[in-house]
Amino acid sequence: MPRVRELEMFRLVLPYGRRPESILVRLTDYGGMTGWGEVVDPDPKTWASLEEGLAHALIGVDWEHPDELGAVPGGPAADMACWDLWARMRGVPLSHALGGSRTSLMATVRIGAERNLESLVARVNRHVCAGYAHITLDVHPGWDIEPLRAVRQAYPALGIGVDARGAYTDVGALEALDAYTLSSIERPFAGLADHADLQERVAAPVLLEVSSLAELDEAILVGAGRALLLRPAVLGSLREVRRVHDRALAAGWEIACAGGQGTGLARAATVAAASLPGCGLPCDVAEPPRSAQIVTPPVGASGGVVAVPLTQPGLGHTVDVARVRRLAKESYAA
Repeated sequence: MPRVRELEMFRLVLPYGRRPESILVRLTDYGGMTGWGEVVDPDPKTWASLEEGLAHALIGVDWEHPDELGAVPGGPAADMACWDLWARMRGVPLSHALGGSRTSLMATVRIGAERNLESLVARVNRHVCAGYAHITLDVHPGWDIEPLRAVRQAYPALGIGVDARGAYTDVGALEALDAYTLSSIERPFAGLADHADLQERVAAPVLLEVSSLAELDEAILVGAGRALLLRPAVLGSLREVRRVHDRALAAGWEIACAGGQGTGLARAATVAAASLPGCGLPCDVAEPPRSAQIVTPPVGASGGVVAVPLTQPGLGHTVDVARVRRLAKESYAA
């Protein structure tokens, strides 16, 4: 039975890109076992919420399973740490603890708009040569048919999805993309209104992102798509991830998993979730920059494939605690 003796929190500013922030939570039980969690780009109130409520909710409290804890203060970081601790205590990988069965995952790599078609095809070529069998192209009005045609002509057998990021208002403009044998059309509109119309017109599954089980139920009811973009960080807890996954699977929807950047911990949880039986679409867990990784082995794809850790319990990665302390701009212990 897990019983947390000590908790630590670390606020990190990561050394890449726009320097995103992560909050890490480390739980230690009375036997010295530890569990880790991470939230990437947290709400500004998250740190205060964790400081005020997490120690009271967890330290010295007996619990048999993370599902018993309900809504842990601070959201996904604390929830992930509880699951990691629970799985480590039982000597099982987090993927198995969640009900996953996959040992490896096909990865996709996201490719944004380029300056010209030649640059785009050259960038796709680098990823194909690195072993990727699937890419996801960012599209928007004015940058869709031509780049898609160029990539398809260069790589007739390549798996291609498109991500519209809610940029479209015209169903007809997206219908034209279906001629290029797409694996999915992701997030085409800002709301649900036009999704069902588009799904009736195209062969590719419309891939929707939801933030709750209720939102998924509404999408299924109106036929707004045939595929789910599952983001563990958005859903708040791994219990909710399983519930949403199970509902989509029961409805016959395909599922793709995606995770945030961060230090590697959040992506490790995404990999565990992507091992669930319904997650057959290529997953987005591209490796964060090595300058930010605090886990060994690094989380990411090799040859376009992501291995699901099965030889170590919990998240399946060793955390470099000394590096965490060096990167932390603020810490807290209780």
